[in-house]
Amino acid sequence: MTVLERHPVTQRTVLVINSGSSSIKYQLVDPDSGASLASGLVERIGEETGAITHKHGEERTEITEPIPDHGYGLSEVLRLFEQQGPSLADAHIVAVGHRVVQGGRYFSGPALIDDEVVARIEQLVPLGPLHNPAHLKGIEVGRRLLSDVPHVAVFDTAFFQNLPEEAARYALDREVADTYSIRRYGAHGTSHQFVSGAVSELLGRDDLKQVVLHLGNGASASAVVAGRAVDTSMGLTPLEGLVMGGRTGDIDPAAVFHLARVAGMSIDEIDHLFNRGSGMKGLAGDNDMREVWKRIGAGEQEAREAMDIYLHRLVKYVGAYTAVMAGLDALTFTAGIGENDANLRRELGERLAYMGVEIDPELNAVRSDEPRVISTPDSKVTVLVVPTNEELAIARQSLTLI
Repeated sequence: MTVLERHPVTQRTVLVINSGSSSIKYQLVDPDSGASLASGLVERIGEETGAITHKHGEERTEITEPIPDHGYGLSEVLRLFEQQGPSLADAHIVAVGHRVVQGGRYFSGPALIDDEVVARIEQLVPLGPLHNPAHLKGIEVGRRLLSDVPHVAVFDTAFFQNLPEEAARYALDREVADTYSIRRYGAHGTSHQFVSGAVSELLGRDDLKQVVLHLGNGASASAVVAGRAVDTSMGLTPLEGLVMGGRTGDIDPAAVFHLARVAGMSIDEIDHLFNRGSGMKGLAGDNDMREVWKRIGAGEQEAREAMDIYLHRLVKYVGAYTAVMAGLDALTFTAGIGENDANLRRELGERLAYMGVEIDPELNAVRSDEPRVISTPDSKVTVLVVPTNEELAIARQSLTLI
């Protein structure tokens, strides 16, 4: 058990933990200044050889060793904080914030973790089988090793919990849907909330009609009116919606029946195909967009076709959400691809030119960690790039309960 000494508080920090099935991402955040004091990754947990990377200032520590379980991995992280810095005691850690993907209908905001909250997250495992079990491991280990500070769960679904019923409910038999909790929950909500709030602040308006495109290996779109989410592309699970790195996004559900009946595939095989073997990886053989663009430049038709499918889906969602909101004031790109892929932003802008979207080529080419407008003054829709910071958002949400 780690016990943190108490000092007069001149600074306060939150340790943010994102526990995956075989990894732990972490970051020590100053929620007041927004600064990241340290970050790292524990990976290949349970494999023959694991790895830990810890970054603090200009220092980078790398360890290669077997990491049998999450408990050992997090213990090593705490050791690195003490040996390599910054000391958690000296940093005045006031909370541990845990990312949890699926909060179902229970959680519309952050929750102070106790045994009842843990039990609720456990009940939601059937809705988040790929994520919630790993989050529970991180919570269990974190509460044991850092027992003298409060732990807070921040849910990816919370921002979308109060979607209008017309957006959240599927046209499935009502009794079946309610019995088995089948509805649109969305995901990436922490990012969509953070980014849409940053856009309102940047443009000085709280009445904006926004579309936020969170484009990474996982990808999602949201429609946000005056700070409230009114629709989102991910559904019961993160599989629905946009084309992603390995996920199909929208697909006729009858494809499942067809593959089971005709190809003799099991449910688990289809699940793996749709979630890990499809998307850009299935279309182009690569889920790294930089490589896809290189192949497009080399004239590969398969790569060009994959990119066109990716863009077509984006155009459909932007158009649909503009109709849902009866207008569009701001279109924002975020996450790894959204923040860094100028070619993608340019081509989507060209396809949305009918809406009066005009992207400035020079502004679009700028690489920056700062929020920025990339549209021309004449553009009828303000187009922005806003780096997401889910760790900072989790840290700040955690503080609201302390």
